[in-house]
Amino acid sequence: MDPFLKSLTLFLVLFNPFLMSIYLLDLIQDLDRGTFFKVLFRATLISGSVFLVFAWGGDAIFTDILQVQFSSFLIFGGIVIFIIALQMMFTGSDAIKKMRGGDPAHLSGSIAMPFMIGPGTISASVITGTTLSYPLALAAIILSLILTVLMLMLLKYAFDIIKVRNADLLERYIDITGRASALLTGTIGVQMILQGIHKAL
Repeated sequence: MDPFLKSLTLFLVLFNPFLMSIYLLDLIQDLDRGTFFKVLFRATLISGSVFLVFAWGGDAIFTDILQVQFSSFLIFGGIVIFIIALQMMFTGSDAIKKMRGGDPAHLSGSIAMPFMIGPGTISASVITGTTLSYPLALAAIILSLILTVLMLMLLKYAFDIIKVRNADLLERYIDITGRASALLTGTIGVQMILQGIHKAL
């Protein structure tokens, strides 16, 4: 696969709009479209800025500034992603909702952290920055964020249309899809652990 498409696909899988829609389900239900878009847009700007820094700095951020090996981050990040995916498979949407907490005071920040800015997406930023030129890495990151926002807005639009009669059905569909996609997310977590071990050896 083309390195650009590979990086773009990796980011889309890690962002996982179906899982994110479960994570944001209460906001999708309670906020109007304009407010939801503004909150989501600010969270995307925060996340994108972090990703671009890691894509630019690469391994040096870990080795020179944080003074840790990138392989250690890969292993820890893979474990975190694997645990989240495992919880999602067995407990459904409750596992994701608990991650954001109950304080609605800073919605954009709580969306960005810990769901958009996580071990997997930071690792993907570093890997993308090392495999692609910086302009292409920037394009892959920005395009993946745009596509994720568009898919979340489509899910919000669909929920607003059918929520009067079929809200329970839509929530059930999102929950089932999220559980299924957790299989792929967990697999990525295991792959990160293996990559970290391989780098450390």
